[in-house]
Amino acid sequence: MLQTKNGQFYLDKEPFQILSGAMHYFRTVPEHWEDRLQKLKALGLNTVETYIAWNVHEPKKNQFHFSGLADVEQFIQLAHELGLYVIIRPSPYICAEWEMGGLPSWLLKEDQMALRSSDPSFLKHIEEYYNVLLPKFLPYLYHNGGPIVAMQIENEYGAYGNDHSYLEFFKEQYKKHAIDTFLFTSDGPEFIEQGSLPDITTTLNFGSKVENAFQQLEKMKPNSPKMVAEFWIGWFDYWTGEHHTRDASDAARVFKELMEKKSSVNFYMFHGGTNFGFMNGANHYDIYYPTITSYDYDSLLSENGAITEKYRAVKQTLREYIDVPEDYVSSNSAKKYGTVTMKESVSIFDTLNEISRRVENLTPLPMEAIDQSYGYTLYRTVVNRQGNLSMGVDDIHDRAYVYINGSYESTIYKNDKQREITLNFPSESNTLELLVENMGRANYGEHLADKKGITRNLWLGSQYFFNWEMYAIELNDLPINYSKHDEKRYPKFFRGTFDAGGLHDTFIDSEGFTKGSIFINGFNLGRYWNTAGPQKRLYLPGPLLKEKDNELVIMELEYTSTFKVQLLDQHKLNTDN
Repeated sequence: MLQTKNGQFYLDKEPFQILSGAMHYFRTVPEHWEDRLQKLKALGLNTVETYIAWNVHEPKKNQFHFSGLADVEQFIQLAHELGLYVIIRPSPYICAEWEMGGLPSWLLKEDQMALRSSDPSFLKHIEEYYNVLLPKFLPYLYHNGGPIVAMQIENEYGAYGNDHSYLEFFKEQYKKHAIDTFLFTSDGPEFIEQGSLPDITTTLNFGSKVENAFQQLEKMKPNSPKMVAEFWIGWFDYWTGEHHTRDASDAARVFKELMEKKSSVNFYMFHGGTNFGFMNGANHYDIYYPTITSYDYDSLLSENGAITEKYRAVKQTLREYIDVPEDYVSSNSAKKYGTVTMKESVSIFDTLNEISRRVENLTPLPMEAIDQSYGYTLYRTVVNRQGNLSMGVDDIHDRAYVYINGSYESTIYKNDKQREITLNFPSESNTLELLVENMGRANYGEHLADKKGITRNLWLGSQYFFNWEMYAIELNDLPINYSKHDEKRYPKFFRGTFDAGGLHDTFIDSEGFTKGSIFINGFNLGRYWNTAGPQKRLYLPGPLLKEKDNELVIMELEYTSTFKVQLLDQHKLNTDN
């Protein structure tokens, strides 16, 4: 098994350099796993690393999911069959620009529980989850004939807290389940002291300044093996921002520094993939930065698995140190399928009985309190006053559309500088509705307990209004009945069909639509926000298609100037490309 001695790694008592690439099974459709892993191996890497996302595997308390995109065992087995080693980075917390950093949102129902700490309530939830998860890894451990050579304890904990009893808990859990494998922690160089354990190998996460990083590790833990558990070769994007890129030659130059130091390396990311559905996270610093649907990350492989200039630059560098394989020739390709006309539509307000779950309460409740994780919540009450009333918006998360008596009045966003709005109520009795969108819970830092929806009653016109209806709209179910286009109010679902000979990847260009989500044959591809950018097209993996009669549904929140979308053969992650 993997061990350390004299400042370096050994596998089966032979010196071993980990050359790894990060790929998250839950961000790539299973039919594409082999293609991506073959390209990883053809680069010259010997290991694949993946996070384990708790909210993927236990989306509701005690409801476990390990099939399809969540079939982590199949992913590990496939890597093994291809001759690759595997590094596992289990939950509870993964960051990864993933919704709530991988933590399931139902944890937020317990107001007093301290996340990522030795709070007994939190540890109990982890232990119950680990009782299901960890035994699945046992047959895949290296000493049991499998490919798993290492597992991580928590993730970048030094950048969050200093509860070392919490970190020790994971060692106890691994021991309890006979997970006798190499363990490590990982942190940015400035956080390793808080996030490390004395008897566990410390690894580093960084994208540059190699010498400085390893000096900090040597100062804290002399003669430690050198490993970059996350070598950041790109970066993630957020709505309203620019698409991040890193020059291929610069990434290859820093990688060469690491090879000269005989450091082990895990490329973050080798292949980024896609934040399908509502699973993007967000960062919340000075303002709120929700991550886009694409997790291209300017990786070695693009979002749709294409080999990049950066991949070739890294491979050329590797040739100076090891024998690298021949290139893997992929059969995957993207295709233009042309125009799809969205021939039918229906207002979300006419489908609530089909697609939502209704809850009543004296006051509005956050999503988590009504057992809702993702999507939208419609809040409705009666305001029995007439005239202009002011309302604070601090307790509305993250974006809301306000309607009075069925007419659109205003849009509220978490990042708006104006934190109070004035609403006009024309009658003595009015119906007030707010459709609130969860745009992604924070995945990093102090705002991890990021409740969504309306988090407490709204102070409207210097008083509270009581007796609320709430409709939980997670869009696991889509409308069945549509009609020809009419003037009914947004949000609206639009539906069209198309054929897809060959079942190739394609990219949906929805220019003319504004903001919403796109579904293919019932599968939620993710969000678009064409007026914000930088992402201008959604990736549609070919395996999600059928030869005939594919159903394309767009849930448009605001407005569209067209009923047509284009299926094209190129991505567009920036207005300039």
